[in-house]
Amino acid sequence: MQEYPARTARVRHNARGRPPGAIRSTGEGGTTPGGLVRRTTLRAAVAVVTAGMTLTACGSDDGGSGSGGSGSDWATATSAEDGGGMDALVEAAKAEGELNVIALPPDWANYGEMLETFSEKYDIEINSASPDGSSQDELNAVESQRGQDRAPDVLDLGTAFARQAQGQDLLAPYKVETWDDIPEGQKDADGHWFNDYGGYLSIGCNATIVGKCPTSFEELLDPRYAGQVALNGNPTQAAAAFGGVWAAALSNGGSLDDIGPGIDFFAELKDAGNFNPVESTPATIDSGETPIVLDWDYLNASYTEDLASAGTTWEVAVPSDGLFGSYYSQAISKFAPHPAAARLWQEFLYSDEGQNIWLKGGARPVRLPAMEDAGTADADALAKLPTVEGSAEFPTEEQETAAKQVVNERWNAEISG
Repeated sequence: MQEYPARTARVRHNARGRPPGAIRSTGEGGTTPGGLVRRTTLRAAVAVVTAGMTLTACGSDDGGSGSGGSGSDWATATSAEDGGGMDALVEAAKAEGELNVIALPPDWANYGEMLETFSEKYDIEINSASPDGSSQDELNAVESQRGQDRAPDVLDLGTAFARQAQGQDLLAPYKVETWDDIPEGQKDADGHWFNDYGGYLSIGCNATIVGKCPTSFEELLDPRYAGQVALNGNPTQAAAAFGGVWAAALSNGGSLDDIGPGIDFFAELKDAGNFNPVESTPATIDSGETPIVLDWDYLNASYTEDLASAGTTWEVAVPSDGLFGSYYSQAISKFAPHPAAARLWQEFLYSDEGQNIWLKGGARPVRLPAMEDAGTADADALAKLPTVEGSAEFPTEEQETAAKQVVNERWNAEISG
């Protein structure tokens, strides 16, 4: 089974036809120097980095607002059954009336459609904060806004950050009704976090500016690409950039146990004058400021059509010498002010409807193998996924933790400094 990817924040501030008032952007955000931007068949294993808000009811320090009028304590419910079933959960979530999300750009993996569909389906207003935020920004918000009505209800994190949040006791365990469809290696056994969607690390390239586009890490060192190679965020903060470093490691003699060669590669890229320290965003890609971008394939691919309409050719290639993928993880804040809505959001994301919305956005949903077996996957969207050759292994929690420590110790000193 092919498995997948982790995120930096790319934001096009257009919710693409959202219903008025249904999705409110608060514009609040974190302070990291660049947000994380957050796309075969899941049948062959790939190396994976696994890796807004206003309300009237007050949340407590120990949890959310609780029952939402249903009589059940949804803040501690670990399944829909615990609270009386899906009908009771829907009723309680509608009574709460709002859901606070953070770091969810509408053009990331089809989040615009996901947010709009959920809001319309359940008549729940979504307050969206800091759409250009990173995984670390999300964790910072959970801690700094604890007990406030605007605090995040739910989180979308690179898996390394999800594990970090679990270790900090920031997450509420919950198992969606389709829990058994999520592979064992893609979720915390108790439901503190669970992988959802992902893709492969890719090279996006403005062929109109660059000419001959690179298709491998080795080619990125060619002098013709001077000052052109950028990451989507800082790898100490952004899962997509972290994935870029790990992919570079795999292409340069590293392994899941040794991410160091990836940092060495970027040091070499910097010394050669090819590394562009500008963290890519849709604006920098549109302007040509970052003509070559290492990012998830579903994000890079999302630029192709828009740029083509402006007369620019944008090419995307999965590197032949650094096959690496990862999922993003979903989680519920232990201190969610809208605990029922938070749980209903997870149920929607992992339903066939939600998983097919990811698929339509070019991302690979975690339940795809089960949905293919059941015949419920969107066949047209499935046919559009690129074929990726090769296989790899998933890093263990220990490997991820060790890799993150190495990147945190070396990146800013050797690359950003």
